[in-house]
Amino acid sequence: MLLGTLIYGFVNSAILALLAMGFNLTFGISGVANFAYGAVYIFSGFSAWILLNTLGVPYLLAVLVAIVLAALMGLAIYYGVILRIKGMPLSEVMATFGLGLAIMELFRYFDFVGFRYTLPVFIDGSFSIGDVYIDYQRMIIALIAVALTLGLYLFTNHSRVGLAFRAIAQDERTALTFGIDADLVGGLSMALGCALAAIAAVVILPLGTIAVEGGYEVLINALAVCIVGGLGSTVGILVASVLIGYSQTFTANYLEPHWMMLVSLIAIAIVLIVKPSGLFSHQKELEERI
Repeated sequence: MLLGTLIYGFVNSAILALLAMGFNLTFGISGVANFAYGAVYIFSGFSAWILLNTLGVPYLLAVLVAIVLAALMGLAIYYGVILRIKGMPLSEVMATFGLGLAIMELFRYFDFVGFRYTLPVFIDGSFSIGDVYIDYQRMIIALIAVALTLGLYLFTNHSRVGLAFRAIAQDERTALTFGIDADLVGGLSMALGCALAAIAAVVILPLGTIAVEGGYEVLINALAVCIVGGLGSTVGILVASVLIGYSQTFTANYLEPHWMMLVSLIAIAIVLIVKPSGLFSHQKELEERI
């Protein structure tokens, strides 16, 4: 029982890290809290399903097209909405949340509900670790989470675009003096964040069904991880994913599975009371600024 909890806790932590990665990247670079994030996740899942089942596109190509469509949606959101209200955080939150709500409810309006909306697993089957069986899809999720974490680190630290991202994140005014286009970087960060949401969708959704309400759960879990770890902190995201992931797994195994979402909400409440900036945030709290 304990071994199973440890293994599935690690997988759940990887899932949470995947869910939060794109949201955290966009906020860390452009300062935009993309509350349409859950809608992009659901949009990507339904896009892959439509391409695969309605248009007959091969599975791998359907996945790649869904990721590209999500990235294009991120660009459209930034240049069509965010750029008009940039610098007004409350307006950005309200606009992206309203847009996300509209996207998800449109899928419900067009009757995208039911258990038939599923994506196939990448590799069928399972293997055992001791007396614990784990399916290949969950192992793929864990491997992709690790690979993306390493890939993003290399991208942001050893590529020209990644260094431009870091420059804007650290000091936008100074970066502007070096000729870095803040709007272009902001748009690219939104596109990359949405692409990461799409990657999370196509690897996680095969574990269940594609449901509109899943978009709200994704947004809550992404917010919980980012708030606990500290918005904009990659290390914080990883630590928070492990803390919340194992807490949810222990709750599901030793209490009731339907209390897992409550863990995220409680984590948000506790951190906002004890350390509002998060465990690893670089933002100064009020008492440090006075």
